[in-house]
Amino acid sequence: MKEISSLLGYRNSVRVVDATMRDGGLCNNFGFTDEFVKDLYNSNIAAGVDYMEVGYKASKKMFDVKEFGKWKFCNDDDILKVIGDNAEKKIKLAAMADVGRCDFKEDIQDRANSPLDLIRVACYVHQIPGAIEMIEDAKKKGYEVSCNIMAISTAQEGDIRVALDMIGSSPVDAIYIVDSFGSIYPEQMARIAAMYKEYADKYGKVLGIHAHNNQQLAFANTIEAVGDGVDWLDATYNGMGRGAGNCSMENLLGFLHNPKYNVYPVFQFIEKHILKLREEGVQWGYDLQYLITGLLNQHPRTAIAFTKENRKDYSKYYNEILAQE
Repeated sequence: MKEISSLLGYRNSVRVVDATMRDGGLCNNFGFTDEFVKDLYNSNIAAGVDYMEVGYKASKKMFDVKEFGKWKFCNDDDILKVIGDNAEKKIKLAAMADVGRCDFKEDIQDRANSPLDLIRVACYVHQIPGAIEMIEDAKKKGYEVSCNIMAISTAQEGDIRVALDMIGSSPVDAIYIVDSFGSIYPEQMARIAAMYKEYADKYGKVLGIHAHNNQQLAFANTIEAVGDGVDWLDATYNGMGRGAGNCSMENLLGFLHNPKYNVYPVFQFIEKHILKLREEGVQWGYDLQYLITGLLNQHPRTAIAFTKENRKDYSKYYNEILAQE
């Protein structure tokens, strides 16, 4: 059990990161309107959110710009056109760059010439050398940098420790615990956070968490992690995100006791924009097919296909997935 002071008090070091446009963009091919983006930006400021992730820095050589909205690529000019130059720095802006899917040397400009403040490098355990190259490049360009090591629930502890030691010795600012498949339970999260903290303390890094909601545990795992000393907390409005979605912003801000955060603007934004997306047929959130992949510690791609096909034969799908084990 956590000390009651950890749950009723607050740490000034906690930072809330809104990932609605990036993880949520996976639900609608990043087809957000300019009004949506501008209103989300203003809502985040009013809610006291610390960072707003505006999408990916994806390679235009690998992904057809005609098939995706502009937030798949996060051109600096597009950010400036919709959000402005953020001159007063009311909120910091971030973009994610996947190892092997980003032309980072060309597409990520010097921070002095960009509206972005934070580059979030995402990789798998076997891609750590590539992640370090991107981290070093972004730091030289003047950015804050985090590293999201994905799908750790499928990796061996020894490999994770080697990865943490390598990332820790890089110039990265924050290292993220990522429950990509929504398969981790809170008691496991406590042990994982303790392991990550060994290396964070050793190298003077900050820890973050990005949780998925396949087993309806994204919020539970996030508050478990913050009680274990994890400071950077990802959330999305109404949990919007790939498949089962993420820790919901309204849950997280409702839980945090720092008076700088205000959940009311989140409710206003959800009323105006998120409900409309659902009415238009954009899908995300907990359902049995995502529970099944979470229970079996699998990527939700088959569950996403199940959803798109409007299937309801959950027991058959369960047997199909078991047959692949």
